[in-house]
Amino acid sequence: MDASITASASALRTAHERFVTAPEASQGVRSLVAESWRRCAATEVRPDGRCLPPLRRNPADLIAYRRAHPLAAVLPLFRELLGAGVADDGHVFAVGDADGTLLWVEGDSAAVRRAERMHFAEGAVWSEAQAGTNAPGTALELGRPVQIVAGEHYSSAVHAWSCAAALVREPGTGRVLGVVDLSGGGTIATPPALAAVRAAALAAEGELARALPGPVTLLGRDGRSLCASADGRDGVVRLSALGRDSAVLEYGGRVHRLSPRHSELVVALALEGRGVAGDRLAVDLSEREVPASTLRAEMTRLRAVLGPALLGSRPYALLHPVRTDFAEVAGLLAEGRVGEALARYPGPLLPRSDAPVVVEQRRALEQQLRGAVLGGGDAGLLRRWVDTARGAHDAAAWLALAHRLPGGSAQRAAAAARAHALDAAVAVPPQVGRHAAVLQRSRS
Repeated sequence: MDASITASASALRTAHERFVTAPEASQGVRSLVAESWRRCAATEVRPDGRCLPPLRRNPADLIAYRRAHPLAAVLPLFRELLGAGVADDGHVFAVGDADGTLLWVEGDSAAVRRAERMHFAEGAVWSEAQAGTNAPGTALELGRPVQIVAGEHYSSAVHAWSCAAALVREPGTGRVLGVVDLSGGGTIATPPALAAVRAAALAAEGELARALPGPVTLLGRDGRSLCASADGRDGVVRLSALGRDSAVLEYGGRVHRLSPRHSELVVALALEGRGVAGDRLAVDLSEREVPASTLRAEMTRLRAVLGPALLGSRPYALLHPVRTDFAEVAGLLAEGRVGEALARYPGPLLPRSDAPVVVEQRRALEQQLRGAVLGGGDAGLLRRWVDTARGAHDAAAWLALAHRLPGGSAQRAAAAARAHALDAAVAVPPQVGRHAAVLQRSRS
């Protein structure tokens, strides 16, 4: 985000006052805002806040219009992704049509009443031409997600608010259906707020795509295809997370390469099976307290990647059967098929993750596999184990291998020497060894 988006309220107020008195002066604000102010100066919107956006639709007309609008189908999704937190945080979320008319405004009751006083209400038109610089209107004007902070609004009536908005497009055609917005206080002037509305818009587009009959092509912001089929109901989710920091999830003919954080989330959900409440999931992911709002934002972004048909909430859960590589290895071990388990074990589960649930599962699986290999006493399996990154430093495994190799063979001697070297390294830490060597040289 541009550094100037975090400019102080007083600095933005000064820049706004300067522009009002001298429209050619637009220093102190982002170029996006300055350009919007110049467009607004050519309209009938007044920067002093005395001209409120018009209410274009009466309640009866609005009800009928909303019922027929395409975004009515995804309103429950918006309520789930954005509405769950706004009531607690003192914010509102809004959904508008392609002309900037607000169709739904919901959230904290006190915030909704405050918003209504400046006509940020259902039926009001918040296009840039009618309301001045604001996130929904400017997003519609520019055709991309926008965040507007406090004094960046053209109308001073909105200076106590910050907002973030993203467009929702029709799958396949890219036609703008409308806009989704978060509005409130200072926390809306942060990157997570913009990320949340962008993720919600993408999730809505995915939901609309799945509702269409037959194959569709859902276009992303860069014009590339985001999904290959309308429903993806081919049953099973495949998750690979062993030996890699970024898990790979395959579902419905699509392959998702997840970020490390999303990898932890999906692994945690796969381990929980039937679903998990937010507070429990937060404990699974970190030993430090994870704010509920942070977890909701993470899950919103993950849902935008996977789609709401795959990721559920209340409780959070993967909504289709999941086959994981780590569960397959554990299953093979339970059946005594140690060789197959070792063959399917490329390395530890998310090796760099420190999420408690991942660490616990990683250690348990590795201990089970190691115990099965050492307990079986098969020289071939022991050799394969010591050839892994973990086994290469396993003194007990090298010693077990030495005992299984022919007496007097070079391989046995090499394995025994490796075991002895590893034992010595443990007995004498490297730093102590270096000090001893220095002391010996000083005496000689």
